[in-house]
Amino acid sequence: MSAHPDVGAGPVSGRDSIPGPGSMPAPGGVAGVASDSGPVEYADAGATVAAAERTAAAFAAAGFPKMPARTLLALVSSETGGLTAAELGERLGASAAAVSGAVRYLQTVGFVHRVSQPGSRRDLYALHEDEWYVVSMRNSPIYEKLASLTDATADTLPEGSAARARVADMARFYRFLNSRMPALLDDWERERSGEGPP
Repeated sequence: MSAHPDVGAGPVSGRDSIPGPGSMPAPGGVAGVASDSGPVEYADAGATVAAAERTAAAFAAAGFPKMPARTLLALVSSETGGLTAAELGERLGASAAAVSGAVRYLQTVGFVHRVSQPGSRRDLYALHEDEWYVVSMRNSPIYEKLASLTDATADTLPEGSAARARVADMARFYRFLNSRMPALLDDWERERSGEGPP
């Protein structure tokens, strides 16, 4: 990973330091201006953080835990893909305990990992080098679990009832998604690499 700072209007010390709310530039600037001789600079850090927060809110609305969603989007939208717990807390305006719980959740589901920094007592929480979201979907048994749980619900309903048929159909849908996911992820990897459809 590079050591470029994520945002800021001037020199920034440390990795991906994020200015606090009182030092955020006013909205309306240009986000993401790259220089041939220096790091990527964001003329509108506030807009970047606000956009990431909106995306995190959409994740949360879809069922992803709110604080892990905010933390994940903070990491994804950082230039290096990694931040310390203190930097996450500053960026998110969150307590150390909230950040700790969020990164622990993200580590459990395989989205991030902890990286020791030589000469520093602060570990970095970073996205995996590979396609972390693809890896997480490949390793996730969520659709099969949902199918099994839905089947268990169907088994409690009367044979031949409309309710049982409806719930059983839901289980079939989740198993359909589970069976198609590997091929879908293979298609995405080809699309991402520029190979196009098989």
